[in-house]
Amino acid sequence: MANQKGGVGKTTTAINLATALAACGKQVLIVDLDPQGNASTGLGIDRARRVVTSYDLLEGGASAREALLPTLVPGMSIIPASVDLSGAEIELVSAVRREFLLREALKPILNSYDYVLIDCPPSLGLLTLNALVAADAVLVPLQCEFLALEGLSHLMMTIQRIKEVLNPTLEIQGVVLTMFDKRNSLSDLVAADVRGHLGHKVYDTVIPRNVRISEAPSHGKPVLLYDLKCPGAQAYIHLASEMLRRERMEPEAA
Repeated sequence: MANQKGGVGKTTTAINLATALAACGKQVLIVDLDPQGNASTGLGIDRARRVVTSYDLLEGGASAREALLPTLVPGMSIIPASVDLSGAEIELVSAVRREFLLREALKPILNSYDYVLIDCPPSLGLLTLNALVAADAVLVPLQCEFLALEGLSHLMMTIQRIKEVLNPTLEIQGVVLTMFDKRNSLSDLVAADVRGHLGHKVYDTVIPRNVRISEAPSHGKPVLLYDLKCPGAQAYIHLASEMLRRERMEPEAA
């Protein structure tokens, strides 16, 4: 989950898409790579339980298996984050193969999961770079607001550079339009603009503005557990279904 702009729904999408995929019977892991640790908090992982974190993986002080924690959602685990990650950008500058630290750390556990979702910080620094080198694909949550495409073009260029130099298999998995307000004509204009530029890369499913989505993290739950019937929860269920459907169709297209 990557977008250098903050407040676009990266963490919310990571938590709730992962929950919806787990509900479909998939084994899912979330890697919280944001120093704010909002994905960990949003899944009810209090700071006292974050003994081994994604920071320890990057520093080489622990294995991924040691960092795994179960969540309230059956079939879903998390590698939590700590505030120590905020210093990792500087501490890892001189590390050997610094861009590949996360990829190497996750290798031993990848076969245990159908999906690994990495929640990136709102920047294009070394932490996000590690995530993009480790990932097969990038899912971009994009807020329906003015100038949304401006930041997206910068991210696209970064992804292309990483693909050329560090991770040739990296693809843009899709763009998810978030915080869509059907009462606001601007949301429709932004959505049409993004679809005009990126076509089929933009998911048909849009995530609406919904107060229940905002409330859920304060209860340490995904919105699918907090209020399954609300529009936000239903949107993430549809997003997971659309993702799985697209992935089934891709081999046929090839």
